[in-house]
Amino acid sequence: MINKRILVAGIAVTMLLTACKTKDLKMNAAQEEVLTDKKIVVYQVFTRLFGNKNTTNKPWGTIEENGVGKFNDFTDKALHEIKDLGVTYIWYTGVPHHALVRDYTAYGISNDDPEVVKGRAGSPYAVKDYYNVNPDLAVDPAHRLEEFEALITRTHKAGLKLIIDIVPNHIARKYEGKNNPEGVRDFGAGDDVQVEYSRNNNFYYIPNEHFQIPDGDVPLNGEKNPLVDGVFDENPAKWTGNGSRKVKPDQNDWYETVKVNYGIRPDGSKDFPELPAGFDQKSYAEHFAFWQDKDVPDSWKKFKSIALYWTAKGVDGFRYDMAEMVPYEFWSYMNSAIKMKNPDAFLLAEVYNPNEYRNYIRLGKMDYLYDKVETYDKLKDIIRGKSSTDGLSEIQIRIQDIEHHMLHFLDNHDEQRLASPEFAGTPERGKPLMVVSTTISTSPTMVYFGQEVGEAGNENAGFGTHSRTSIFDYIGVPNHQRWMNDGKFDGGQLSESEKSLRDFYKRLLNFSIKSSALMGNFQEVQSVNLQTNTGYHDLLYSYVRWSDNQKLIVVANFSSEKTSEFELKIPSDVISKWKLKDGSYVLLDQLYLQNKTYFTVKNGVGLARVKIGPSESFIYEVE
Repeated sequence: MINKRILVAGIAVTMLLTACKTKDLKMNAAQEEVLTDKKIVVYQVFTRLFGNKNTTNKPWGTIEENGVGKFNDFTDKALHEIKDLGVTYIWYTGVPHHALVRDYTAYGISNDDPEVVKGRAGSPYAVKDYYNVNPDLAVDPAHRLEEFEALITRTHKAGLKLIIDIVPNHIARKYEGKNNPEGVRDFGAGDDVQVEYSRNNNFYYIPNEHFQIPDGDVPLNGEKNPLVDGVFDENPAKWTGNGSRKVKPDQNDWYETVKVNYGIRPDGSKDFPELPAGFDQKSYAEHFAFWQDKDVPDSWKKFKSIALYWTAKGVDGFRYDMAEMVPYEFWSYMNSAIKMKNPDAFLLAEVYNPNEYRNYIRLGKMDYLYDKVETYDKLKDIIRGKSSTDGLSEIQIRIQDIEHHMLHFLDNHDEQRLASPEFAGTPERGKPLMVVSTTISTSPTMVYFGQEVGEAGNENAGFGTHSRTSIFDYIGVPNHQRWMNDGKFDGGQLSESEKSLRDFYKRLLNFSIKSSALMGNFQEVQSVNLQTNTGYHDLLYSYVRWSDNQKLIVVANFSSEKTSEFELKIPSDVISKWKLKDGSYVLLDQLYLQNKTYFTVKNGVGLARVKIGPSESFIYEVE
């Protein structure tokens, strides 16, 4: 029986989405600047883990015990295989030098106190020196920057572009810029530490108070270390990265970091020039011009210098951590400067407040934002049995004016692995989610390394918890390591099911980056089929995508148990837009080029006989 609530919602969706066409939307200057002809696919790799061949996986293991990947592990062969998967950008996560527990004093690097480091390998979001890279990632730490520069060259040679992280909201508790370019002063070097706030201070202070280590965490799982003494020398104490103003942060605070001051007073008011009305319609060049004669806080200048430093080295863009904790006026200032140097720069932000999406895109000049709160969360709820597909179309309504800017993903370093029991449960159950996530809009698609071979994040790495591949520990990634095959990067150790899964991803992603329809128009056909089709249920989802020369019908079955057979109805308004005459047409599934069915148009309405198995999806092209 069809759910009445779904019927009512479906009727509303039909009314709202009947004319939803991406290319017909009125776009402002910011949107026009980033529209691309083809889909973008980002492959995120946790750089420290990607090339690690060691399979010991001892909790809290050292490099010697558990191993670590290097820049040099991204060989020409590895990069070729990544590109061949259907990837256009690679995001090297964890490249800037961050705090970690390992002795590199022979290279002029000070030791970090384990009491303000998460895990042994450290969080990549506690950056210690923005002008150099993580020494763990180099074969020769003395030449770590040169090794990364060589990787930039190899990446471009492979036909890929690359992005790295910038973490603007916070930095490591013990930041030491030992590689600053000439004229660049270290963070906090000129701060007035006698006051809580000053506009040009880089940090917020708790005057006359010593920082205290939080209770709860046991550094290095209790292992002895000369720096583990219950004290970290920070006087006066600084605000913690997540905004905690306590001298002694909570265990769950971002205690390994300190918050950067961007000219936001402690009461939340802004202490810098604001963008005039109408600047949400201005281009990045106009934003850049606006800031040329403005006096801005010192932290703004420091981070702009960092971004332009890496841009000059050939980095093609950035992923900004927790961007919404930094004012969008700063993003206007920095992003417009980046775009003036590289108009094609790829600027991706982690933003979770839907009410602020348009500000960060239009005023902050971001190209792309995480589509977590809307599409990701909805798909996760569906596969976990907490929701039907009801609501996916409403999401498309809510974000139709910015849909191109909302990057889609199902897996990343922060989230539970798609194949984990806490998410989809199996890689196969994740397949329909991946098809919908990739094909429902013109937005970029992101895949996290190992996702394409079913990595489930089962390891007990130490500080990190299972279901997520640890970002704090030295650890191996088993499924990925089987594909890596001791550095051959040929999938030689994969099981047959893992090979089949990777083939699915390869087919889907390569189709997506070549399809003109996926950069064209969207219309859901879900509601009409729920209303009129007795064989159609609410764990199915269907929609059409089209361009001038390609017409697609996408059908996904989120049920992992039920095979469904029905006549999919394509309503008359779609048939009219497609300019199809009455008659019979062939539908060929573009994922495997094997499943074929027939599509009949009669009296201006289309019907297609569909039989779809558990966790199966079709991307039918009208021939």
